[in-house]
Amino acid sequence: MTIRPAERRPDQIHPALALVAHDKKKDDLVAFAVTHQAKLSDFDLYATGTTGSRILDAVPSLPVTRLKSGPLGGDQQIGSLIAEGRIKGLIFFVDPLTPMPHDVDVKALMRLGALYDIPMALNRSTAELLIAHPDAFLQTT
Repeated sequence: MTIRPAERRPDQIHPALALVAHDKKKDDLVAFAVTHQAKLSDFDLYATGTTGSRILDAVPSLPVTRLKSGPLGGDQQIGSLIAEGRIKGLIFFVDPLTPMPHDVDVKALMRLGALYDIPMALNRSTAELLIAHPDAFLQTT
């Protein structure tokens, strides 16, 4: 896990948001992060390996904690953070047309998002709605 030092006061509390994208959707998620960097900076961000690297390359000022690559356990790491109550929302740009060798992990991550009733966007249209209403991330338990 790569942790970047946050440039925040320790007394500030920020909800955590996970950012994940399948390979063919990474460009879309990076573009989303660039467009919404001001709003995303209000969150503690967690991302799977390559997705996190790509976001940090495009927007180095965002407070992103990179986890492992999805197929190497990153999806499970995010799922664990959801189960612990640390992640309050999930933006996961899913590629519905490409088979995933780690499909079981992807399904488990989405199952945990549903089980713990966190806001979850699986495409850009829904992510746009969620980021427009950041209070939705604060209402989860």
